[in-house]
Amino acid sequence: MMEQPNILRIGSRESRLAVLQAEIVMQAIRRAHPQLKLELVTMKTTGDRFLDRSLESLGGKGVFVKELDLALAQGRIDLAVHSLKDMPLQQPEGLPILAFSKREDPRDALVLPLEKRDPQKPVGCSSLRRQLQLKALLESGCAPVRGNILTRLEKLDRGEYSALVLAAAGLKRAGLQGRVSRYFSPEELLPAAGQGILAVQGRAGEWGEVLACIHDRDAADAAAAERAFIRALDGGCTSPVAAYAQPDGGQLCLTGLYVPPGGEECFRQKITGPREEAARLGETLALEMKRRYGP
Repeated sequence: MMEQPNILRIGSRESRLAVLQAEIVMQAIRRAHPQLKLELVTMKTTGDRFLDRSLESLGGKGVFVKELDLALAQGRIDLAVHSLKDMPLQQPEGLPILAFSKREDPRDALVLPLEKRDPQKPVGCSSLRRQLQLKALLESGCAPVRGNILTRLEKLDRGEYSALVLAAAGLKRAGLQGRVSRYFSPEELLPAAGQGILAVQGRAGEWGEVLACIHDRDAADAAAAERAFIRALDGGCTSPVAAYAQPDGGQLCLTGLYVPPGGEECFRQKITGPREEAARLGETLALEMKRRYGP
């Protein structure tokens, strides 16, 4: 194997939250490997450029990662840090996920405007997963909202929405947990697969030992189960499916959310089994729910 250089270039989207998340990974590497020189390389992705268009029209989850994938493939960066829930279910050949961070708070959170709230305005929420589950929890209807976390908060405080529903992990990492009005438990609002986990992607066979300092087994096993569940249901970023896994000792309990094609009724089901079989558990639960609740 070729000797690795002493400079490690880490790629990130250029939003404030993405940079903060990259810094979490970089700080862990600095502590474990002080001899390495780290360089942050930021770039704007397709998903960041076209905020006036829906993710469906742009091509789904890949719009947040393909520029970073290309930079990895071309050797312009060595690693890329992503929110796992933004990543496609299949990685490009030769560009695997090398490490999963310890999971931050996986819950969704309700954020209210700083000034007077207009209950006639919709709740800002682009995810169909959230929209269908929120029908039983909130009186207001939902409307799409795009943009980074600060842009969304600005739209809320201008009075365009009565509230926002955002991932608690992003708010906490950005130091904005003070804006949270309430947290939704996973029993109320099942999180997106991978929510709260950072994924570090790189080229196969490179930097794996360096990333041992950031890799978390609980997060990796949960991610394997959750992503296998979504993959077995052919779920993408616009599909109203969700999965949340909780490792406990040698076991893992996975809860899945399934909405039959064309329907709006949400079905939940759980499965528990050995954490070493995380991916199999996810696939098994998905196929059972599809058989049981599908058309």
